[in-house]
This record gives sequence, structure tokens and C-alpha cells, in this order.
Amino acid sequence: MVPRESGLGAVANSEYAVSRDFCRIFAEEMDGLYTLSLLLTAEPSQAEKCFSQSLEDCLASGRVFQGWAHSWARRAVIQNAVRIVRPAAEQRTPLMRFAQPATGNEPGESFPLAAILNLKPFDRFAFVMSTLEQFSDQECAVLLGCSRREVVEARNRAIESLAELESQAGVNAFGPATSFQPGHEAAKSA
Repeated sequence: MVPRESGLGAVANSEYAVSRDFCRIFAEEMDGLYTLSLLLTAEPSQAEKCFSQSLEDCLASGRVFQGWAHSWARRAVIQNAVRIVRPAAEQRTPLMRFAQPATGNEPGESFPLAAILNLKPFDRFAFVMSTLEQFSDQECAVLLGCSRREVVEARNRAIESLAELESQAGVNAFGPATSFQPGHEAAKSA
């Protein structure tokens, strides 16, 4: 007769994510995780590096509750992007400039993606992490190694820049439910 694991041991073993869980998450959410990598790094080759390193980090991670595995994967992408790009609050120039953001009317062009990629690195990280990924200002500050105030200021600069581009393009580029015009919920600081 094989001894059964008792209570806590059996429950604890089944509650933790294992390698196959992370492989499944990265396979099922490849588009979203790669897009997050691209939004943060603003460079396709760096995004690929970030994505693959994040998967490796997740596979090598210690015990992570299964319920946290999706968040753990997204956080791994953010941490790797921070290591790759090293955005600093004092950076004031973009890593690279893309063509002027499209209005969304040209085939194959995406106004929101190009506009976000054109943001200054620190502003882009603050915007993506706090607005799109909904990290708190404190979480962003810890991951970026800066103050909460710097995160709020960077996010506000990003929103102002996106609103200006949206206004110049004459479109609501982010959809009917979203606008980066002053007074809109997304434009308010936390």
C-alpha cells in the first residue's frame, strides 16, 4: 500500500504552478505577453529577448501559487523589460523614434501602438505599467526605482502627449470608451 500525503502537503503541492503551467500561459497568452514586451522595450528584437527571458525566469521560479501564475508571468515581462531598457526618470529622449503615428486609417498601421512606442522610455514604462497593466503608483515606483511622484508625473506627461497626438490626428484613436482628453478618468492621476 502506497502512503497518501496528508492534508497540507497534498494541498500545497497541487496549489503551486509548475513548468507546464508557465509554458501553457506563455503559449496561450503569447500575443499579449509579446505586446507587453514590445510596448515596454519599443524594439522588436529587445521584445523577443524580454519575452524569452521572462519565460525562462518563470520556469526557474520557486513556488508560485497557481492563481498567481498569470500575474507572475506579466510581472516577469515587466522586470525583464526594466533590466533591458533601464528607463530612468531623468531620461528625456526616446530610445528610438518611429514614424509619425498613423491615424489608424492606413492599412496595417496602429495609431495607439505607434503613439505609445514614441513616448520617452520612462514615460512609456509609467504609462504602460500604471494605466494599461493597472499597477499601483507604489508598485511602479518600486519596479522602476523612483518615487511615486515621478511615476505620476511621467504618466501625466504620457497622457498629455497621447492626447496631443490624438487631437492632431483628429480621431479617437483608443476607441469610443477611451479618450486622453483632460477631465477623462484615464487622465486623472491616482
